[in-house]
Amino acid sequence: MSHGPVLFDLVGPELLPEERERLLHPAAGGVILFARNYRDPAQLQALVAAIHAARRPSLLVAVDQEGGRVQRFQEGFTRLPPAAWFGQLYDRRGKECFPQVEAVGWLMAAELRAVGIDFSFAPVLDLGRGLGSVIGDRALHRKPMVVAELAHAWMCGVHAAGMAVVGKHFPGHGGVAEDSHLELPQDPRHLEDLLMEDLLPFQRMIDYGMEAIMPAHLIYPHCAPEPAGFSPFWLQQILRQRMGFAGVIFSDDLSMAAAAEGGSYPQRARAALAAGCDMVLVCNNPEGAAQVLHELVDYVDPVAHTRLVRMHGRKTYGRHALRQESRWQQAVRVIARYAQNPALDLDL
Repeated sequence: MSHGPVLFDLVGPELLPEERERLLHPAAGGVILFARNYRDPAQLQALVAAIHAARRPSLLVAVDQEGGRVQRFQEGFTRLPPAAWFGQLYDRRGKECFPQVEAVGWLMAAELRAVGIDFSFAPVLDLGRGLGSVIGDRALHRKPMVVAELAHAWMCGVHAAGMAVVGKHFPGHGGVAEDSHLELPQDPRHLEDLLMEDLLPFQRMIDYGMEAIMPAHLIYPHCAPEPAGFSPFWLQQILRQRMGFAGVIFSDDLSMAAAAEGGSYPQRARAALAAGCDMVLVCNNPEGAAQVLHELVDYVDPVAHTRLVRMHGRKTYGRHALRQESRWQQAVRVIARYAQNPALDLDL
């Protein structure tokens, strides 16, 4: 059985009988976990093990563990700083901060791998223009090249821990104030402007070996009429052909308000896959997920399956042994300084 094209969520901290059946559906490809699926590390490790054991090859298990206000697992895990803190650190320390950024990336990934999670949907590569709260301190920096270099340092740590990365939200969500969870934003800029700024971090990270990308539910009317996640122009002409990206393309959540532009749930899924996505996400709507699974029961894409194999975690850690490692202790010290003084009065 190959990886199916659908990644969906669960109701609570244990698998329900109907969810166990859903894991066996031919279109199932993975599970994304949220805070409601977490009680403590032991429970989480058991849940992930049960998902992985359901079939072969095992389903992917993912989470949004960016840090700051987007960290699904908190108690029992190290509380991670928001991405913007790294940008502020860069403004004060320049490239000297890269080892600290790498250390935090490694810690995030190692702690997740210790409970079996395959990957986190991170890093955010949007530019921090301060236009809206949906991105806000999730962005690393305002300057494209600084975003790229900070993200690269962070990715080096994540890779060292045995985890792939997912850059988001292609081609860039930083130019609008609206929240695509609630409405469909439009960015009026032309392709030339985006190529000079917002697309630069994505291009650099592709060149550095980034494994996956998530496009935005965002329309750029001077470039294409449909949202980027449903757009052959963005996903095939620009991302695949012009930028040379050969990795996985995950849709953003098809339950978001901005995704309604694609029609019903089955229509959204078909449109995203036809545009170039390898896997579609359906979150917080079990009926919508069921409809998409039913629609795609016979969907097979061998190329996408080959790409998705790269998203499985590659190293394992014992949770207690991990905390004895000097690398973990060093990263925790970096984060502790942030917790004590987020204003960056640091001596690193």
